[in-house]
Amino acid sequence: MKLSEIKKTLITLDNVAFILPNGTYVPGHFHVTEVGLVTKNFIDCGGKVRKEKVVNFQLWDANDYEHRLKPNKLLSILTLSEKILGIEDHEIEVEYQTETIGKYDLDFNGKDFTLINKKTACLAEDKCGIPETKNKIELSEVSNQANSCTPGGGCC
Repeated sequence: MKLSEIKKTLITLDNVAFILPNGTYVPGHFHVTEVGLVTKNFIDCGGKVRKEKVVNFQLWDANDYEHRLKPNKLLSILTLSEKILGIEDHEIEVEYQTETIGKYDLDFNGKDFTLINKKTACLAEDKCGIPETKNKIELSEVSNQANSCTPGGGCC
């Protein structure tokens, strides 16, 4: 989800809720403790220089049980962050701590925001020796050829 998409969505909501990948909700008294622009400059394993930018939110579960972040308040935080930090319309990455700090992509299910597990991937598969995916076949599809091994055939 991009920054422009969350802003359009917030206008339509009465409450802000985030669902973790396991289906549980981030406690309703969460705080958004940071909104920032994260720029990552790196070289992939194939030697190609890459640059990624994301808008980063950090959610924090505090002991402030009476706290409830309303959509218009989050929208004002985002608008201020865009103005002060010069944030453009990038994808959103959400940080939230369970056992450790996790990074998630963001989506919306029509009612609540959903945190989607991020995955690592090789960005230069053609250069780092990752074998192509092989087609899987059923053993029953393999024909019984005359030169195939059989028990007691002496080929092993």
